[in-house]
Amino acid sequence: MLPVRYRVTDRRAETADSATLWLEPVDEPLPAIEPGQFTMLYAYGVGEVPISVSGIEDDTLVHTIRAVGAVSRALHAARPGTVIGARGPFGTTWRVADAIGRDLVVVAGGIGLAPLRPVVVAALDLRPSFAGVTVVAGARAPEEFLFRDELDDWAKRDDLELRLTIDKPAPGWDGPVGFVTEPLAEVAVDPLRTVAFLCGPEPMMRFSANLLLRKGVPACRILVSLERNMKCGVGLCGHCQLGPALLCRDGPVVDYAYAEPLLSVKEL
Repeated sequence: MLPVRYRVTDRRAETADSATLWLEPVDEPLPAIEPGQFTMLYAYGVGEVPISVSGIEDDTLVHTIRAVGAVSRALHAARPGTVIGARGPFGTTWRVADAIGRDLVVVAGGIGLAPLRPVVVAALDLRPSFAGVTVVAGARAPEEFLFRDELDDWAKRDDLELRLTIDKPAPGWDGPVGFVTEPLAEVAVDPLRTVAFLCGPEPMMRFSANLLLRKGVPACRILVSLERNMKCGVGLCGHCQLGPALLCRDGPVVDYAYAEPLLSVKEL
């Protein structure tokens, strides 16, 4: 329950309200962390919030943070040299190793690309262990996409199919316009060998998951990352309860067979 100190070694602005921080452990080695897990990041004197891991690079913890409240604004504003706290990692993972040998479909909406970035990086590092890798990502506007340099690199690769879409037409944008379900509907899917990872607003995940179900992908091979108000990270406080689940302990990553009946209950 005590935060461990990390020092910000680098910061990159992603959008007007989102930034990526590279965090180096101060007191002890970086713990083992898997894609999909999160840490409780602590801004000293302000408080702590759960933030999904967006990468592990050279024994450095990477987090992408959107400024939406007092704590996240303080973390978002942290500059190199700032010391912040972290507890964890907590939660379930994307189980990337279980997807090896299959077609991987990644669907992200907005800030939901951050928890999925390590999945794509791992999949590309392990190529050709995956039969195919497809990334479908949506944002409100072109300038709202995270990791734009990496998206440009992914678009140039022959071993990855990248489809980007924005909510409304924008000057200079000649790509698809609409929700992620529209480019996702065009993706050729072999239901016998496809696994899908979804992260973003809950309506986006529901519509995307139901589209994949109609394509024949089993619900047990559609993984979603759920979000609720996490406070302790260890399943004690109950703030993140979703039906029978405590998402800090039983999630955030669950398969859609488990998530679908929970997400179908209004305001649960």
